[in-house]
Amino acid sequence: MGAALRARVPELGERMAERIRDEVESYADESLIPFASLRHSCQGNADLVLRHIATGPDSATEVRPALDTGRLRAEQGVPLADTLHAYRVGFEFLWSQVVAEAPRHPQVTDAHLVAGSSEIWALFGRYAEAVAAAYRETSAELALQREARRSALVEALFTGALAGSATPWEVARQLGLPERGPYAVVAASVPDPGQEPLPGIEAALRQAHLPSAWRLLPDEQIGLVALTRQDAEAVALKTLRRCRARVGVSPQFDALRDTPQALRFARLALAGLVDGEPGVARFDDSPLAMLVAAAPAEASRLVQVAMGPLLDLPDAERARLLQTLGHWFAAGGAAAEAADRLYVHPNTVRYRLRRIEKLTRRSLSDPAAVADLGAALHALRLVPR
Repeated sequence: MGAALRARVPELGERMAERIRDEVESYADESLIPFASLRHSCQGNADLVLRHIATGPDSATEVRPALDTGRLRAEQGVPLADTLHAYRVGFEFLWSQVVAEAPRHPQVTDAHLVAGSSEIWALFGRYAEAVAAAYRETSAELALQREARRSALVEALFTGALAGSATPWEVARQLGLPERGPYAVVAASVPDPGQEPLPGIEAALRQAHLPSAWRLLPDEQIGLVALTRQDAEAVALKTLRRCRARVGVSPQFDALRDTPQALRFARLALAGLVDGEPGVARFDDSPLAMLVAAAPAEASRLVQVAMGPLLDLPDAERARLLQTLGHWFAAGGAAAEAADRLYVHPNTVRYRLRRIEKLTRRSLSDPAAVADLGAALHALRLVPR
C-alpha cells in the first residue's frame, strides 16, 4: 500500500499544500510562502512518511525534509505555531489517504490500520520535534545576524563612519528611527564587561513611544533616543532613573550628523557624576561640571590651586570638610539646611566652613571664591586624591 501511495506523491503533495493553505492563515500569503515552495516541502515530507510506511521503521530516523522545512519557515518569518499546525494538517491529510487506500489492498486489515495509526502519529512527533529544533536554531542565528547588523549601524551613527554611499538618514530608517530630531544621546557606565547597565531600556522606551537604538561597549552602553513627543525628555529621564545606573545624557540636537559630538557631551555628563553613585546627569544641568570634565589635566591643577592646604589634611578631617562643603553647595549656601543633611548642629557647619575659608584663603561670601571652590569640588570627582 505504501508503494502505491508513493507513486502518487506529486499529486498528494499538491493536494496537501492546498489543504494547508486553506486551514493555516499565514500559509495563505503567497508573498510569505510561495505555493511552489510549499508544494515542494509537502512532496518531500509526504515521500518520507510514505517510504516509512512502505519499508518499515528502519528508515524513520531520516528527518532531513523536516529540518529543511523548519529552517525555511524561520527564514520566511512564519510563526512556529503555524508551522507545527501545518505539519499536523499534512499528517492528518496523509493518514486520510492511507485509510482511503487500504480497502484496495485486502492484505491490509483493521489491525494493521490501528497499528499504523499509532506509528504515524509517533512519526509526526519526531518530525515536529525536528521542525521545532531547526526553526529555533535558525531563528537564533537570524537574531544574532540582525543584532550584529543593527549594532554596526548604531556604531556608524556614533562614529560618523558610514559605509559606502549610506547617509545618516538612511541608517536611521533602517534602525527604525525618525529622520529628523530632536534626539539625545545616552551613555551609561558598565559595571562589569558584558553586563548591560540599562537592561531592557530599548523596549521600555519603545513602550513610551520613544524609538531608540543601542550599542554595548566594554565600558559603556550608548544609545540614540528619538524625542518624538512633547514630554519626551522627561519620560526618557524617568525611565533611565529607574535603572539605578550611572548615566550621562547629551543636550538635545536635531541633525543626525551631530551624533558623535552629542556622544562626547553625554560622556562628559557621565564623567561629572559622583564616583560610585548611581544617577542620571544631563549635560545642560551643570555647565561648570561639564567644563571641568572636558579638561581633566586642567581640573587637577584647579583642585591644587583652589583648595591648597585643605587637601593635605589627614584623610578623615579632609573628607569631613569636603563633605560639609558639598552639602553647603547643594543647600544653596544655607548652613541650617546643610546641617539637616549632615545630621549635625548648624554651628558645626559654620565652624567647618570657617575652617575651609582659613585653609583655602577664600571667603565663602566672595562670589568669585565660591565659583573657584565649586569648580574644584566638581574636579575632585575626576581627580580624587
